[in-house]
Amino acid sequence: MSDPIRSQILDCATRVGSIFDLLFDQIEDWRSTILALPAASPPGKMDSLVQSLVVPSLMADDPILIGAGLIAAPQYLHSDGVHVAWWLGPLESNPLLGSTTGPTRLDLSTRGYAEYVNDLRTLEWYSVPESTRQTHITGPYVDHLCMVDYILTLTIPAEVEGSMLGVVGADIYVKRLERELLPLFTSLNEPVSLLNQVGRVIVSTDPTLAVGTLIPDGKHPVGSFALQACPGTPFSLAVTGVDA
Repeated sequence: MSDPIRSQILDCATRVGSIFDLLFDQIEDWRSTILALPAASPPGKMDSLVQSLVVPSLMADDPILIGAGLIAAPQYLHSDGVHVAWWLGPLESNPLLGSTTGPTRLDLSTRGYAEYVNDLRTLEWYSVPESTRQTHITGPYVDHLCMVDYILTLTIPAEVEGSMLGVVGADIYVKRLERELLPLFTSLNEPVSLLNQVGRVIVSTDPTLAVGTLIPDGKHPVGSFALQACPGTPFSLAVTGVDA
């Protein structure tokens, strides 16, 4: 690989990393504010605080986030189960929720058909931050709870003195992320794909690699490609037709 091409790929990967850095900085700010609220506060006060924090981002012009909030462990608010303080941004023709023009709160009481809502802590976006106490990105996956579309979920563990109190996080439509990344990817003049930590395609300009495609063991189904890690993320860029 020539030095100019290597430099272009590295710059592209760095810019991908910066997008997620900004998103995690926002979620971290939310977490800090939420944890500053006294633990004995009633759920309604917590809900109002979370709503005031996340709704401005969901209602911004052309927002990159489609959902955000807090999933609190039972011990945080002294409840029998997890407490969901999660809001969704405006939706267009959503199969579950229809079309909305403003923020709406996620209501799990309408999801009785989904057994996993009985304990959301079993899902990856909660269980991994709980076990690692690190930030985590789940996906791409089809969200059958709300979006019925490919999304990424970014979560940060909320803990005090080693006690896990829940996760603070946000959802991104993959199709919205594409609008951020495709102009950047097309500037490389070679097919390029953003892969998650297990090699699943998130965004791609390679017509042979659809979103959700798994590339096992880093083996491209058509030919060789170069991999470049995206700083600060578990993701990498796969540039087709370029030797490593």
